Amino acid sequence: MAAAPSGGPGVSRGPVRVTPVTQRRAWIGFWILAFVWGSSFLFIRIGVEQLSTFQVVFVRTGIAALGLNLIVHLRGKRLPTDAAGLRDLLVVAIVNTVLPFALITWGEKTVESGLAAVLQGTAALFTMVVAHYAFHDERITARKIGGLVVGFLGLVVLASRSTTGEVAGADPASHLLGQLAIVVACFCYALGSNYSRKAIQNRLDPIVLSAGAMTVTAIISGAICYALPLVGGPAPAPWGSLTPRVAGAMLALGLLNTFVAYLIFYSIVSTLGAGRASMVTYVIPAVGLALGALFLNERVDLRLLIGATMIVASIGIVNLRLDLLFRRPVPPV
Repeated sequence: MAAAPSGGPGVSRGPVRVTPVTQRRAWIGFWILAFVWGSSFLFIRIGVEQLSTFQVVFVRTGIAALGLNLIVHLRGKRLPTDAAGLRDLLVVAIVNTVLPFALITWGEKTVESGLAAVLQGTAALFTMVVAHYAFHDERITARKIGGLVVGFLGLVVLASRSTTGEVAGADPASHLLGQLAIVVACFCYALGSNYSRKAIQNRLDPIVLSAGAMTVTAIISGAICYALPLVGGPAPAPWGSLTPRVAGAMLALGLLNTFVAYLIFYSIVSTLGAGRASMVTYVIPAVGLALGALFLNERVDLRLLIGATMIVASIGIVNLRLDLLFRRPVPPV
C-alpha cells in the first residue's frame, strides 16, 4: 500500500446519497484500488533491487506530492501556514509516512512482497488498539480482543517460517528482522492515522493534510537520502543507471499507487462511506500474494496461506459489519 490516506477510513465527512450508476462506478473503483494498493509491495520489492531505502521513499512521495499539491491548487485550497497546522503536517509526515514507508521498504530487502502485503494487514489491528485510548467511541470489546488474538497467532505462524527453512535462500535472522520492521511500520500507521483523524476533525481538510504531509515526507526523505553518504551510509543510485524495470516500478509506485490511489480512495469514501471503503483491507493481502508469485516467483507455502488467512480473518472479526454491505448510503445527519 502503501500508506492509507492520512486520517484513514474513519475520518470521512460521511457518505452522500448516490444513484445506482454512481454506486456501480464506486465498486469498480474499489476493486481497482485493491489491485493498485496490493501491487505496491511488488513495486517496492523491484525498486530495492537498485535503490536505497530512502531513495525509494523520496521518489514515490516526490511524485505523489506534486500531484496532490496540484489537486489542492485546482480546488482553490492551500496548505496551512499557522503553527498548529504545520505541527500537524510534520507529525503526520513523520509518523504516518516517513517511518512506515522507510520501514516497509527496508523490510522488503529481505522479505517477499507477498508476505509484506499480508503483514500490512496488521495495521488495522494496531489502529483499533490505539483508537481505544484516543477516542471515546472506539472502545475495545470482547469481539475485538478475539480478533487481536487471532491476528497475533497469525503473526506467530508467519514468523515461524523464518526458522523452519521454508523461505529458500533467506537468512533466518534477516528475514525475521525484515518482518519485524514491517510490523513496526503498521504500528506507526496506527498512531499516524489516529492523529490524522483528530487533525481533520479539528481543522484540516483530508486532501490538504495528505498533500502537506506528502510534501514534508518528500523533503525529509530526500534530505536523508543525499545526506547518508556523508556519514558512511549508502549513496543514492545514479538516475541514469536505473534499468527500465526499476524506473517503471518507481514511476508506477509514485504516480499510480500513491497519488492516484489516494484520489480513488477519497472518491470511494464519499460514495460508499468509510465502512465499506475500508473493506479494501481484506483484498490487499490476496493481491499482493498473487502478484509476488506471478511476477517474482515467490513461494506461497502452507504456513504463509494459514498466517495470511488468520490475519485477514482477525481484521474481519474486529471490523466487518454485514449491515454495511447492504445498507444504502444516506446523507449524514
